[in-house]
Amino acid sequence: MLNGYRWAGLIKAAPFILATLVSIPGFAQLQPLQEWESPLYANNPLVGRIWHGTSEQFVEIQHLVNAIESASYLLLGEKHDNPDHHLLQLMVLNHLIEQMRVANVAFEMMDSDDQAALDQIYQHNLTTLEDLKAYLGWDEEGWNWEFYGPLVLTLAQAKIPLSAANITDAIMSQVYGEETSSERASILDEIGLQQLYVDIDESHCGLLPESQFPAMVRVQQARDYNMANNMAILELGKLSVLVAGNYHVRRDVGVPNYLLARESHLRREDIVVLSFMEVEQGEDDPASYLQESKTQPAFDYVWFTPAISNEDYCASLK
Repeated sequence: MLNGYRWAGLIKAAPFILATLVSIPGFAQLQPLQEWESPLYANNPLVGRIWHGTSEQFVEIQHLVNAIESASYLLLGEKHDNPDHHLLQLMVLNHLIEQMRVANVAFEMMDSDDQAALDQIYQHNLTTLEDLKAYLGWDEEGWNWEFYGPLVLTLAQAKIPLSAANITDAIMSQVYGEETSSERASILDEIGLQQLYVDIDESHCGLLPESQFPAMVRVQQARDYNMANNMAILELGKLSVLVAGNYHVRRDVGVPNYLLARESHLRREDIVVLSFMEVEQGEDDPASYLQESKTQPAFDYVWFTPAISNEDYCASLK
Protein backbone atom coordinates (compact mmCIF):
# COMPACT_ATOMS: atom_id res chain seq x y z
CA MET A 1 0.00 0.00 0.00
CA LEU A 2 1.21 3.51 -0.81
CA ASN A 3 3.23 5.12 1.93
CA GLY A 4 1.19 8.30 2.22
CA TYR A 5 3.36 10.49 -0.03
CA ARG A 6 2.61 14.18 0.53
CA TRP A 7 3.89 17.50 -0.73
CA ALA A 8 4.51 18.70 2.80
CA GLY A 9 4.48 15.62 5.04
CA LEU A 10 2.18 14.42 7.78
CA ILE A 11 1.53 15.93 11.16
CA LYS A 12 0.72 13.33 13.79
CA ALA A 13 -3.00 13.06 14.36
CA ALA A 14 -4.89 13.61 17.59
CA PRO A 15 -6.93 10.80 19.21
CA PHE A 16 -10.17 10.03 17.46
CA ILE A 17 -13.48 8.69 18.83
CA LEU A 18 -14.48 5.78 16.61
CA ALA A 19 -17.78 5.07 18.29
CA THR A 20 -18.99 8.56 17.38
CA LEU A 21 -18.16 8.02 13.74
CA VAL A 22 -19.82 4.65 13.42
CA SER A 23 -23.10 5.95 14.82
CA ILE A 24 -23.43 9.12 12.73
CA PRO A 25 -27.03 9.88 11.69
CA GLY A 26 -28.15 10.52 8.12
CA PHE A 27 -27.39 13.64 6.13
CA ALA A 28 -30.95 14.92 6.51
CA GLN A 29 -30.26 15.41 10.23
CA LEU A 30 -26.84 16.93 9.67
CA GLN A 31 -26.33 20.14 11.62
CA PRO A 32 -23.24 22.17 12.51
CA LEU A 33 -21.33 20.12 15.05
CA GLN A 34 -21.61 21.27 18.65
CA GLU A 35 -18.29 19.69 19.60
CA TRP A 36 -15.18 19.35 17.48
CA GLU A 37 -12.32 16.90 17.74
CA SER A 38 -9.82 19.43 16.41
CA PRO A 39 -8.63 21.71 19.22
CA LEU A 40 -7.69 25.01 17.58
CA TYR A 41 -9.64 28.11 16.58
CA ALA A 42 -13.11 26.67 17.15
CA ASN A 43 -14.28 30.20 18.00
CA ASN A 44 -13.47 31.44 14.49
CA PRO A 45 -16.82 32.65 13.05
CA LEU A 46 -16.27 30.57 9.90
CA VAL A 47 -16.26 27.24 11.75
CA GLY A 48 -19.21 25.03 10.80
CA ARG A 49 -20.29 27.25 7.91
CA ILE A 50 -20.35 26.38 4.20
CA TRP A 51 -19.04 28.82 1.59
CA HIS A 52 -20.13 28.59 -2.05
CA GLY A 53 -17.20 29.50 -4.29
CA THR A 54 -19.20 30.52 -7.35
CA SER A 55 -21.74 32.83 -5.70
CA GLU A 56 -19.21 33.95 -3.07
CA GLN A 57 -21.65 33.63 -0.21
CA PHE A 58 -22.49 31.34 2.67
CA VAL A 59 -25.16 28.74 1.96
CA GLU A 60 -27.36 26.47 4.02
CA ILE A 61 -26.86 22.73 4.08
CA GLN A 62 -29.80 22.19 1.72
CA HIS A 63 -28.03 24.17 -1.01
CA LEU A 64 -25.13 21.72 -0.82
CA VAL A 65 -27.51 18.73 -0.66
CA ASN A 66 -29.28 19.88 -3.83
CA ALA A 67 -26.00 20.30 -5.71
CA ILE A 68 -24.76 16.85 -4.67
CA GLU A 69 -28.02 15.13 -5.52
CA SER A 70 -28.05 16.57 -9.03
CA ALA A 71 -24.39 15.68 -9.73
CA SER A 72 -22.70 12.56 -11.05
CA TYR A 73 -19.30 12.96 -9.42
CA LEU A 74 -18.56 14.08 -5.87
CA LEU A 75 -15.01 14.91 -4.79
CA LEU A 76 -14.51 15.10 -1.02
CA GLY A 77 -11.34 17.00 -0.16
CA GLU A 78 -9.67 16.85 3.23
CA LYS A 79 -6.68 17.62 5.35
CA HIS A 80 -5.57 14.08 6.01
CA ASP A 81 -4.92 14.38 9.75
CA ASN A 82 -8.01 16.37 10.74
CA PRO A 83 -10.54 14.06 12.45
CA ASP A 84 -13.46 16.42 11.86
CA HIS A 85 -12.98 16.16 8.11
CA HIS A 86 -13.46 12.40 8.29
CA LEU A 87 -16.45 12.78 10.58
CA LEU A 88 -18.15 15.07 8.05
CA GLN A 89 -17.20 12.82 5.13
CA LEU A 90 -18.90 9.92 6.85
CA MET A 91 -22.01 12.00 7.43
CA VAL A 92 -22.19 12.77 3.72
CA LEU A 93 -21.56 9.17 2.70
CA ASN A 94 -24.15 7.85 5.16
CA HIS A 95 -26.80 10.07 3.62
CA LEU A 96 -25.89 8.99 0.09
CA ILE A 97 -25.93 5.32 1.10
CA GLU A 98 -29.36 5.76 2.67
CA GLN A 99 -30.53 7.29 -0.60
CA MET A 100 -28.94 4.38 -2.55
CA ARG A 101 -27.04 6.96 -4.58
CA VAL A 102 -23.47 5.66 -4.33
CA ALA A 103 -22.09 3.79 -7.34
CA ASN A 104 -18.46 3.65 -6.24
CA VAL A 105 -16.02 5.27 -3.81
CA ALA A 106 -12.34 5.75 -4.75
CA PHE A 107 -9.66 6.44 -2.16
CA GLU A 108 -6.37 8.29 -2.58
CA MET A 109 -5.18 6.26 0.41
CA MET A 110 -4.99 3.01 -1.59
CA ASP A 111 -3.04 2.27 -4.75
CA SER A 112 -3.41 -0.15 -7.66
CA ASP A 113 -1.68 -2.97 -5.77
CA ASP A 114 -4.64 -2.96 -3.37
CA GLN A 115 -7.37 -3.30 -5.98
CA ALA A 116 -7.45 -7.11 -6.00
CA ALA A 117 -8.15 -7.17 -2.27
CA LEU A 118 -10.89 -4.56 -2.69
CA ASP A 119 -12.51 -6.56 -5.48
CA GLN A 120 -12.74 -9.62 -3.22
CA ILE A 121 -13.65 -7.84 -0.01
CA TYR A 122 -17.28 -9.00 -0.05
CA GLN A 123 -16.25 -12.64 -0.19
CA HIS A 124 -14.97 -12.32 3.37
CA ASN A 125 -16.90 -11.85 6.58
CA LEU A 126 -15.18 -8.64 7.70
CA THR A 127 -17.35 -7.24 10.45
CA THR A 128 -14.86 -5.33 12.61
CA LEU A 129 -12.37 -2.56 12.02
CA GLU A 130 -9.50 -4.80 13.07
CA ASP A 131 -10.51 -7.59 10.69
CA LEU A 132 -10.79 -5.12 7.82
CA LYS A 133 -7.47 -3.48 8.63
CA ALA A 134 -5.67 -6.84 8.69
CA TYR A 135 -7.30 -7.98 5.45
CA LEU A 136 -6.27 -4.80 3.60
CA GLY A 137 -2.76 -4.79 5.05
CA TRP A 138 -3.38 -1.12 5.82
CA ASP A 139 -0.36 1.16 5.99
CA GLU A 140 -0.97 2.64 9.43
CA GLU A 141 2.24 4.65 9.29
CA GLY A 142 1.11 6.46 6.14
CA TRP A 143 -2.62 6.75 6.78
CA ASN A 144 -4.23 6.76 10.23
CA TRP A 145 -6.67 3.82 10.32
CA GLU A 146 -8.70 5.51 13.07
CA PHE A 147 -9.67 8.08 10.45
CA TYR A 148 -10.19 5.90 7.39
CA GLY A 149 -11.31 2.63 8.93
CA PRO A 150 -14.87 3.76 9.74
CA LEU A 151 -15.29 5.11 6.21
CA VAL A 152 -14.12 1.88 4.60
CA LEU A 153 -16.10 -0.34 6.98
CA THR A 154 -19.31 1.61 6.42
CA LEU A 155 -18.94 1.26 2.66
CA ALA A 156 -18.00 -2.41 2.89
CA GLN A 157 -21.03 -3.20 5.05
CA ALA A 158 -23.22 -1.43 2.47
CA LYS A 159 -21.48 -3.44 -0.28
CA ILE A 160 -20.43 -0.29 -2.15
CA PRO A 161 -17.72 -0.98 -4.76
CA LEU A 162 -14.37 0.45 -3.69
CA SER A 163 -11.51 1.64 -5.88
CA ALA A 164 -7.83 2.18 -5.15
CA ALA A 165 -7.26 5.56 -6.76
CA ASN A 166 -3.54 6.19 -6.33
CA ILE A 167 -0.42 5.03 -8.15
CA THR A 168 2.18 2.79 -6.56
CA ASP A 169 5.59 3.96 -5.40
CA ALA A 170 7.14 2.06 -8.31
CA ILE A 171 4.98 3.86 -10.86
CA MET A 172 5.66 7.15 -9.13
CA SER A 173 9.41 6.60 -9.52
CA GLN A 174 8.93 5.69 -13.16
CA VAL A 175 6.87 8.81 -13.86
CA TYR A 176 9.43 10.95 -12.06
CA GLY A 177 12.14 9.95 -14.49
CA GLU A 178 10.27 10.03 -17.81
CA GLU A 179 8.56 12.55 -20.05
CA THR A 180 4.89 13.41 -19.52
CA SER A 181 2.71 10.93 -21.37
CA SER A 182 0.73 12.20 -24.34
CA GLU A 183 -2.50 11.23 -22.55
CA ARG A 184 -1.85 13.77 -19.81
CA ALA A 185 0.26 16.41 -21.52
CA SER A 186 -2.56 18.55 -22.93
CA ILE A 187 -5.15 18.26 -20.17
CA LEU A 188 -3.95 21.23 -18.12
CA ASP A 189 -3.47 24.55 -19.88
CA GLU A 190 -0.45 26.77 -19.36
CA ILE A 191 -2.14 28.65 -16.51
CA GLY A 192 -2.80 25.38 -14.69
CA LEU A 193 0.73 24.14 -15.17
CA GLN A 194 2.19 27.40 -13.91
CA GLN A 195 -0.05 27.16 -10.85
CA LEU A 196 1.35 23.68 -10.17
CA TYR A 197 4.90 25.03 -10.36
CA VAL A 198 4.09 27.81 -7.90
CA ASP A 199 2.34 25.47 -5.48
CA ILE A 200 5.10 22.87 -5.60
CA ASP A 201 7.64 25.54 -4.74
CA GLU A 202 5.56 26.87 -1.84
CA SER A 203 4.69 23.43 -0.47
CA HIS A 204 8.40 22.60 -0.35
CA CYS A 205 9.07 25.82 1.54
CA GLY A 206 11.16 27.20 -1.32
CA LEU A 207 13.81 24.54 -0.67
CA LEU A 208 13.24 22.31 -3.69
CA PRO A 209 15.69 22.90 -6.58
CA GLU A 210 13.86 24.36 -9.56
CA SER A 211 15.33 21.61 -11.73
CA GLN A 212 13.03 19.13 -9.94
CA PHE A 213 9.83 21.06 -10.62
CA PRO A 214 9.00 19.36 -13.96
CA ALA A 215 9.35 15.88 -12.42
CA MET A 216 7.18 16.82 -9.46
CA VAL A 217 4.52 18.20 -11.81
CA ARG A 218 4.58 14.91 -13.75
CA VAL A 219 4.00 12.96 -10.55
CA GLN A 220 1.12 15.20 -9.50
CA GLN A 221 -0.50 14.93 -12.93
CA ALA A 222 -0.06 11.15 -12.97
CA ARG A 223 -1.73 10.80 -9.59
CA ASP A 224 -4.67 13.03 -10.49
CA TYR A 225 -5.09 11.30 -13.87
CA ASN A 226 -5.13 7.92 -12.15
CA MET A 227 -7.63 9.09 -9.52
CA ALA A 228 -10.00 10.28 -12.23
CA ASN A 229 -9.67 7.04 -14.18
CA ASN A 230 -10.42 4.99 -11.08
CA MET A 231 -13.67 6.76 -10.40
CA ALA A 232 -16.55 4.77 -11.83
CA ILE A 233 -17.93 5.88 -15.18
CA LEU A 234 -21.09 7.96 -14.97
CA GLU A 235 -24.06 5.84 -13.87
CA LEU A 236 -27.53 7.32 -14.24
CA GLY A 237 -28.96 8.40 -10.91
CA LYS A 238 -25.87 7.52 -8.90
CA LEU A 239 -22.69 9.21 -7.71
CA SER A 240 -19.08 8.22 -8.09
CA VAL A 241 -17.15 9.57 -5.10
CA LEU A 242 -13.48 10.35 -4.50
CA VAL A 243 -11.91 10.80 -1.06
CA ALA A 244 -8.61 12.64 -1.41
CA GLY A 245 -6.51 15.52 -0.17
CA ASN A 246 -7.75 19.03 -0.86
CA TYR A 247 -5.10 19.71 -3.46
CA HIS A 248 -6.08 16.72 -5.59
CA VAL A 249 -9.73 17.75 -5.84
CA ARG A 250 -9.06 21.33 -6.95
CA ARG A 251 -11.00 22.42 -10.02
CA ASP A 252 -8.19 24.51 -11.47
CA VAL A 253 -5.37 21.96 -11.38
CA GLY A 254 -6.76 18.67 -10.03
CA VAL A 255 -8.93 15.65 -10.74
CA PRO A 256 -11.95 17.49 -12.25
CA ASN A 257 -9.85 18.39 -15.29
CA TYR A 258 -9.08 14.74 -15.97
CA LEU A 259 -12.72 13.71 -15.53
CA LEU A 260 -13.80 16.32 -18.06
CA ALA A 261 -11.10 15.15 -20.47
CA ARG A 262 -12.16 11.52 -20.06
CA GLU A 263 -15.84 12.15 -20.74
CA SER A 264 -16.48 14.73 -23.43
CA HIS A 265 -20.21 14.93 -22.66
CA LEU A 266 -19.60 15.73 -18.98
CA ARG A 267 -20.71 19.18 -17.82
CA ARG A 268 -18.99 21.24 -15.17
CA GLU A 269 -22.06 21.05 -12.92
CA ASP A 270 -21.96 17.25 -13.09
CA ILE A 271 -18.95 17.43 -10.76
CA VAL A 272 -19.27 18.80 -7.21
CA VAL A 273 -16.06 19.60 -5.32
CA LEU A 274 -16.50 19.84 -1.55
CA SER A 275 -13.46 20.84 0.48
CA PHE A 276 -13.31 20.37 4.23
CA MET A 277 -10.88 23.07 5.31
CA GLU A 278 -9.28 24.22 8.53
CA VAL A 279 -9.58 27.83 9.59
CA GLU A 280 -6.50 29.87 10.38
CA GLN A 281 -5.85 32.04 13.40
CA GLY A 282 -7.36 35.49 12.97
CA GLU A 283 -8.55 34.89 9.39
CA ASP A 284 -12.32 35.16 8.99
CA ASP A 285 -12.58 36.15 5.32
CA PRO A 286 -13.79 33.01 3.47
CA ALA A 287 -12.48 34.25 0.12
CA SER A 288 -8.93 34.10 1.44
CA TYR A 289 -9.20 30.31 1.76
CA LEU A 290 -10.39 29.56 -1.76
CA GLN A 291 -6.93 29.30 -3.37
CA GLU A 292 -8.39 30.80 -6.53
CA SER A 293 -6.53 30.58 -9.79
CA LYS A 294 -6.92 33.15 -12.53
CA THR A 295 -9.73 31.16 -14.16
CA GLN A 296 -12.00 29.69 -11.47
CA PRO A 297 -12.43 28.98 -7.75
CA ALA A 298 -10.55 25.89 -6.68
CA PHE A 299 -13.59 24.46 -4.84
CA ASP A 300 -17.35 24.60 -5.30
CA TYR A 301 -17.98 24.44 -1.57
CA VAL A 302 -15.75 24.93 1.47
CA TRP A 303 -16.93 23.53 4.80
CA PHE A 304 -14.88 25.16 7.55
CA THR A 305 -13.62 23.31 10.63
CA PRO A 306 -11.22 24.00 13.49
CA ALA A 307 -7.54 23.19 12.98
CA ILE A 308 -5.64 20.20 14.29
CA SER A 309 -2.27 21.95 14.64
CA ASN A 310 -0.58 25.32 14.25
CA GLU A 311 2.83 23.86 13.58
CA ASP A 312 4.89 25.81 11.07
CA TYR A 313 6.19 23.02 8.85
CA CYS A 314 8.57 25.23 6.92
CA ALA A 315 10.07 26.74 10.08
CA SER A 316 11.04 23.25 11.26
CA LEU A 317 13.09 22.76 8.08
CA LYS A 318 15.13 25.95 8.32
